[in-house]
Amino acid sequence: GIVEGLNRKINLVTRKSYGFRNYEVLKIALFLTMGELPEPEFTHRFS
Repeated sequence: GIVEGLNRKINLVTRKSYGFRNYEVLKIALFLTMGELPEPEFTHRFS
C-alpha cells in the first residue's frame, strides 16, 4: 500500500545518507525524494 511505499523510500534515502554531515541534509534529501510533501522552512527565500 501507500504506507509501505513511503517507508521503502525513507529507508532507501536513510541507507544512502550514511555520509551526510548532519540531520538537516538528510531531512532535505527526504523532502526532495518524496516530492509532494510541503517544503521545509528555510532561512532564505529565493524568488
